[in-house]
Amino acid sequence: MTTALKRGVISALITLGLAAFTGCASTQAAVTDTTAETENNTTTAEQTTAEEKTNDDTAAPDTETQSKGTIKIAASVTPHSEILAEAGKLLEAKGWKLEVIEFEDYVQPNLVVESGELDANYFQHIPYLNSFNEEQGTHLVNAGGIHYEPFGIYPGTKKSLDELSDGDVIAVPNDTTNEARALLLLQDNGIIKLKDGAGLTATVLDIAENPKNIQIQELEAAQVSRVKDEVAFVVLNGNYALEAGFSVAHDSVAYERPDSEAAKTYVNIIAVKEGNENNEGIKALVEVLTSDDIKNFINDKYDGAVVPFE
Repeated sequence: MTTALKRGVISALITLGLAAFTGCASTQAAVTDTTAETENNTTTAEQTTAEEKTNDDTAAPDTETQSKGTIKIAASVTPHSEILAEAGKLLEAKGWKLEVIEFEDYVQPNLVVESGELDANYFQHIPYLNSFNEEQGTHLVNAGGIHYEPFGIYPGTKKSLDELSDGDVIAVPNDTTNEARALLLLQDNGIIKLKDGAGLTATVLDIAENPKNIQIQELEAAQVSRVKDEVAFVVLNGNYALEAGFSVAHDSVAYERPDSEAAKTYVNIIAVKEGNENNEGIKALVEVLTSDDIKNFINDKYDGAVVPFE
C-alpha cells in the first residue's frame, strides 16, 4: 500500500470516529433533555392534582345538619298539633326532631309533663295552668306564649242576638276559667251584667243582672258545640269552634277583640316542668313557634279563629 493511500484510510477512520463520538454525545443530550421534561411534566401534574384536591375540599363543605335530639310534646288536635306539624319542618332544619302526641282531654297532657314522660305541652292558657298546679300539686311553668283563640258567640236556633227572647238558653263551658271568659263576653254584649270585681273568676253565681232571664247551660267544653241545635246560642273557645266547623270571622255573632283583657290573659302557651324552660330544645321550639313563618301560617290557615300572640 502506498504512503498516500495509507494516509487516506487513516483520515477516513479518524472522521468516522469523530462522527460516532459526536452522535453518542447528541443522543445522550437528547435523553437527558427528555428525562428532564418528563420530570417537569410529572411535577406539574402532581401540583395540578393537589390544587384540584384543595379546590374540591373547599367547594364541597359538609351540608348535613347535625342531629340535636328529639322534643316530645303533648297537644290538643286543633289547632295545636296542626301548628306543631308546621313547626316541625322548621325545627328539622335546625337539627331537632319534633314528636307530637295528641290528647283529647286537659288533664293527661299536664300529668305526662310533670312526670317527665314528655318534655312540654301546648294546649292551655296561663289561668288554667295556675289552677291546675294549685289543684294537682304540679310544678308546671310557662315557657312562651304562642297564640290566643278568641271566644265567640255562635248561632244555635237563633242567628242574631237581637232575636233573644225571655228564658232562652245559652250554652257555655263549665270549667272555671273558660266559664268566666264566656260570661264576660256575654256581659260585653249586653246580655247579662256581672257583680263588680267578678272578672276572670266569674261564675253564674256572679250574675247581678239578667233582664231576659237567660238560662246559662253549663257543659264540659267539648260538649258545648254539640247542643247548638237545642239552644239559642253557644259560646265556644277557638279550638272547639274550629272542630265544629265554625269560623270566628264569618260565623260568630260576637267575639273577643285582640285588645280585650281576656285575649291577653288567655294566650296559649308552651308549658314545661319548672327548671326546663331554658333547655336548648324548648328554647328552639318557642323560637320557631313565634317566628314570622308560623305567624303567617296561623293567619292564613285559621281566618281569625287563632291569632298569633305578639
